[in-house]
Amino acid sequence: MKKTVCLIGKPNVGKSTIFNRLIKEKKAIILDTPGITRDRIYGTVNYKEKSFHLIDTGGIDLGKDDFNEDIKAQASLAIEESDIILFVVDGKEDLSANDFKVRDMLIKSNKEVIVVVNKVDNEKRNDNIYAYYELGFERIFPVSGEHNLGFRELLDEITKDMHPTEEQIDDTLKFCLIGRPNVGKSSLINAILNEERVIVSDVAGTTRDAVDTKFRYEGEDYIAIDTAGLRKKGKIYESVEKYSLIRSLKAIERSDVCCLVIDAEEGIIEHDKHIASYAIEAGKGLVIVVNKWDTVENPNMDIKYWKKLIEAEFQFTPYAKIVFTSAKTKKRIHTLMPEIISAYENNRREVKTSTLNNIIIEAVTLHQPPSYKGKRLKIYFVSQTASCPPKFTFQVNNKGLVHFSYERYLENKIRENFDFTGTPIILQFKNKSEK
Repeated sequence: MKKTVCLIGKPNVGKSTIFNRLIKEKKAIILDTPGITRDRIYGTVNYKEKSFHLIDTGGIDLGKDDFNEDIKAQASLAIEESDIILFVVDGKEDLSANDFKVRDMLIKSNKEVIVVVNKVDNEKRNDNIYAYYELGFERIFPVSGEHNLGFRELLDEITKDMHPTEEQIDDTLKFCLIGRPNVGKSSLINAILNEERVIVSDVAGTTRDAVDTKFRYEGEDYIAIDTAGLRKKGKIYESVEKYSLIRSLKAIERSDVCCLVIDAEEGIIEHDKHIASYAIEAGKGLVIVVNKWDTVENPNMDIKYWKKLIEAEFQFTPYAKIVFTSAKTKKRIHTLMPEIISAYENNRREVKTSTLNNIIIEAVTLHQPPSYKGKRLKIYFVSQTASCPPKFTFQVNNKGLVHFSYERYLENKIRENFDFTGTPIILQFKNKSEK
């Protein structure tokens, strides 16, 4: 299980710059895609065959009397969700009252803390850090987020007790229910289990806020992962809602298929799209579940409305199947498991190289790639190089000639000929001479 690390400190110490430096190896399946606001509060850091989740937080400001309550709540939740805290301070300024207030907060948390002194840009980087031992923490690392200095030593320290990332061996289909608090995730799990009435066991999950439930469906074993909602209430609950995503990330990591649960009463908000995007980036199968369907007045008319709405709001995932359910009345619950199984199978699907090449040749014949400055993309060969999610590697004359619209055309042609419903697919282009 990946560890979680969070960046915390007062405003303007360079946390976001450090965050961007650390996640630079993160390769997202979707980039610059309409429909998703990428605030990048969360990321995955990959370093020397090890990886961990990283959380960026807002700056903690002491203000006139005390912390701003919303920022304090966000920071508290980020600390609670983390295994290691990177306490970022400004190497060009003396320690302030804000720094010591954050220090006190971290000492009370009893979490592992590493002090990161940012903006240390000169060659004598270790000469000026002794003042920061006044904070009371033993491990202090000078870095420069702007000039990319000191990160190798910092990453060595963060990952020294982590194990190399290993592939999951258990082939039991695992699916998780992700979404905002109070959309009915736990109720949906209970509805599925009550319908089958053959629970094998309830096993505590590997994170504090997720529970793995093993059950049988049509003679096969499955594991459902339920993520708990936030414990906060009122305005603070609203302000920290996005930080609950780290719980979903941990569940996504261990799952084969993710079910994004949307509340039919409340509708779709931007945070729903954020959560879906992380499941796609992780390469997982995806099913969109509109829950609380019992609250809808005209179900037949509203299904058409909701399908059009999801198609517009989730343009980045047109392949995801949509299921309408009521955990309360158990109506249409039977439609969920078949779509989960289908997404799982398609996520693992492998296609024959000869058939794939025939389809691509035909696609290129029907619609030639656009020319650019007198040059035109040529595709020599294509093969499937991975599954979970399916990945297709194209050998071309010049990958710089691949236009996003033509890449989308090729993806659509692949999907027309092979059933990849419910799963993202990756198209990779390599020059013929490239290894």
